[in-house]
Amino acid sequence: MAQKRDYYEVLGVSKSATDEELKKAYRKLAKKYHPDANPDNKQEAEKNFKEVNEAYEVLSDKQKRQMYDQFGFDGPQGFNSGSQGGGYYSYGSGFDGFGGFSDFSDFGDLGDIFSSFFGGGSSRTRSSTASRKGSDLKLSLDITFEEAYSGVEKEISINRNEICHACNGTGAKRGTSPEKCSVCGGTGKIKQIVTTPFGQMSTQKICSHCGGSGKVIKEPCPDCRGKGINKKVVKLKVKIPEGIDEGQTIVLKGEGEAGRNGGEKGNLYIVIHIKKHSIYTRKAEHVLCDIPITITGATLGTEIEIPMVDGTKEKYRIPEGTQTGTKFTIKNRGFKSVNGNWRGDFVFTVIVQTPKHLTREQRELLLELSKTMNEQPPIRKKGIFG
Repeated sequence: MAQKRDYYEVLGVSKSATDEELKKAYRKLAKKYHPDANPDNKQEAEKNFKEVNEAYEVLSDKQKRQMYDQFGFDGPQGFNSGSQGGGYYSYGSGFDGFGGFSDFSDFGDLGDIFSSFFGGGSSRTRSSTASRKGSDLKLSLDITFEEAYSGVEKEISINRNEICHACNGTGAKRGTSPEKCSVCGGTGKIKQIVTTPFGQMSTQKICSHCGGSGKVIKEPCPDCRGKGINKKVVKLKVKIPEGIDEGQTIVLKGEGEAGRNGGEKGNLYIVIHIKKHSIYTRKAEHVLCDIPITITGATLGTEIEIPMVDGTKEKYRIPEGTQTGTKFTIKNRGFKSVNGNWRGDFVFTVIVQTPKHLTREQRELLLELSKTMNEQPPIRKKGIFG
């Protein structure tokens, strides 16, 4: 199987391209590679058109573009975060032949022509009889620094469309069924002949009698009022992997809105936000913090206990003569890599504290000590090379 080309490369744009630049590039390439504009090389044109179509479908969607930029084609496979597919996400999943593309409206009059070829097109011509995937949902979830470090399971509540159980999604009252539309014969579309730059062509438009559903509901379901879906608050458990970082996204496949006409459910995107900690900060997979020590401990050396993020304590020997600002590293006590089997380090910076309030005895001892020391440290002059 041939390796996929980078989506930005396919459209001929940079990774910083704006939405307008993406749309402009897409329009140009879609017209160039449209199969009917390439009658002598229709198979190759169709292949290129499909590639351009898929690239634009992902990059024109803010959420999909962010996921693609972060994880590439494979998606966040390291996030074992959901009951449906373990959080795996693949791009262009809504693209099936040409039917997955949903916006030919920018091509003006050619939009309806494109729609007749690819069974979809703008919302004005798309058949409601076809199965459609449910909409994706997105929410933000706040967790603590410690929860990001160790991983945690959270319960969340989302408000989403669910298939109506009273009518099983048909929209018809229990005991009845939707009837086939007598105008379009149940297809949801009515054929018509239009004249185009390519000659006369047969196109289709949505049946106005049934609204494109191909069915007429004479007795609507009282629970959903004929819609086939209801809004419900659903509780879900989400596994947050240890080591997850600020702004990273967990994908729960099939936990979005209900699909239509037997279509699969959408996905749920959970964006993680980590609360600031009073002691620790994070840099990549490393944990950083400041540790205060006394003047005597810095001067003579001392053993101190360092509080770790997981609640344990690590003993560490501070050597004599340690200056404020000196950094020490405890290996493999940082964050676990989400997509790897390694850990960062715990790096702490020593801050030597100068006492502000001394007893008389302490002051006298320091005065005696000062008599034995040079009160003015020598100033070293740096040469031309430092």
